[in-house]
Amino acid sequence: MTYRVAAVQYELKDISSFAEFSHQVTHYVKNAMEYGVQFILFPEFMTTQLLSIGDSTQEALPIERLPEFTEAYTELFTQLAQQHDVYIIGGTHVVQADAGLRNTAFLFHPDGRVDTQAKLHMTPTEVEEWSMTPGDGLEVFQTRYGTISMLTCYDIEFPEIVRMARAKGADVVFCPSCTDDRHGFYRVRYCCHARAVENQIYIVTTGTVGSLRKVDFMRANYGQAAIISPNDIPFPPAGIVAAGEINFDMLVVGDLDLSLLEKVRQSGSVTTWRDRRTDLYPNW
Repeated sequence: MTYRVAAVQYELKDISSFAEFSHQVTHYVKNAMEYGVQFILFPEFMTTQLLSIGDSTQEALPIERLPEFTEAYTELFTQLAQQHDVYIIGGTHVVQADAGLRNTAFLFHPDGRVDTQAKLHMTPTEVEEWSMTPGDGLEVFQTRYGTISMLTCYDIEFPEIVRMARAKGADVVFCPSCTDDRHGFYRVRYCCHARAVENQIYIVTTGTVGSLRKVDFMRANYGQAAIISPNDIPFPPAGIVAAGEINFDMLVVGDLDLSLLEKVRQSGSVTTWRDRRTDLYPNW
């Protein structure tokens, strides 16, 4: 099975209304559909753009106000997924849970269903500045095109959780990300390549670009989308199916051939998934 994915290098810029956010999101979706895609990935923390709408004093809204946009956010993406018959990973949005604020990835299905996966590993900034709380567990999600997982930014830096996603049947991990400098960007990017090699899976990742001048901790963004494969003969030599131009407002589009994953798992130059030493470490 082969299907096409698009990853959005989403440009963060100050806005004055939810309608502006909706217009920008709709533009990216319509652009992606011109390429006949089945999945669209948006980046982590894309909805922090809504904080720039500000309050009556023109100051940015605090992060605690972001969950107030949850209903409008889900309605927008649900409508777009249904209208265009496409799966949309709507980046991440901050929601209010019993345990506190959670940075949560959303999967919008073409039939109107919505699945979520809370980020499992919190960065120091998320904890100390925004009082975020981690998710409780890992889920994988069934689609018309097979099993996928959503692991957000810092999550991809923990090999164990990606092993668990693969063990649960995921062939593709969608990794929305948000990094403010080159160090953070390359940590995530290099780990995406490692996880693709270790588990013989595809990783689709993207990050925010642009700047929110009103919103603390979102004033700088360093991002690039990439569609990453295992490093073996059937795939591109560098393990990059497609990649964007760093820090440009753009789409990246590429095809994922799931049959190639099975081929290399069984008879590739290396068979990393099959050759795990489960006698020495846990078999997730």
